[in-house]
Amino acid sequence: MGSDRIKKVCVVGASGKLGRYMVQHALDRGYEVVGVCREASVPKLAAFEGRITVIPGPTNDPEVIRRAVEGCDGVLTVLVPWGVRKYSSGTAQAVLDHARPGARLVFSCGWHITRDGKDRYAWTLAVGVRIATVLGKLVRAVEIDDQVEACRRIFASDTRWTVARGSTLREGASQGLPIWRRHVGDPALASDLTHRVDYALFMVDALTNDALVREAPAIVGRGTPSALAHGGDRQDHGHRA
Repeated sequence: MGSDRIKKVCVVGASGKLGRYMVQHALDRGYEVVGVCREASVPKLAAFEGRITVIPGPTNDPEVIRRAVEGCDGVLTVLVPWGVRKYSSGTAQAVLDHARPGARLVFSCGWHITRDGKDRYAWTLAVGVRIATVLGKLVRAVEIDDQVEACRRIFASDTRWTVARGSTLREGASQGLPIWRRHVGDPALASDLTHRVDYALFMVDALTNDALVREAPAIVGRGTPSALAHGGDRQDHGHRA
């Protein structure tokens, strides 16, 4: 899909740090932007007042999403595993159900999501995810397993989706568009670090990158040591295992 076919974009989860970066990148590209966030978080979007349309409400509410994505050529969705009420899967399903046919759908999640089971994880990451899963359920704060379910539904859909799997995120100046590989464990990803502003850039750029349709790229910052050491200057990042 060429950039000339993207005119209007919805950012689901617009009030978070990642969401606000995506809003700014989308505005920088001249897109009309609709942002969705919980009503209590609307003030976080004050910097964009008069430049975007804000639809307040839970992002897993199908009616909220239906209103927000109407007429949008692309939908950028932050899959947040809040609470124990199937928030991620509810949000993903609402987007899949109500986005217009042919729209580009780009979802965010972490490296712990695997599409085909071929990712190779460091033991520290695997243990950390397991601990977060167990503790999250105990305190009823996060639901990692539901984010897995959300991505299962996305992978099974026949929409024009991309699931962008982010490494550890940090604030910092932009290093440019991150590099990506199909599987965690590739040496190019070893640095496990991406600046949040660049993760958002990758999400927005994916709207017009047909090579990413039905891909689940694992990304890392372009300026990290592992990216520089293993072909971070090339553009054919998807052609490696």
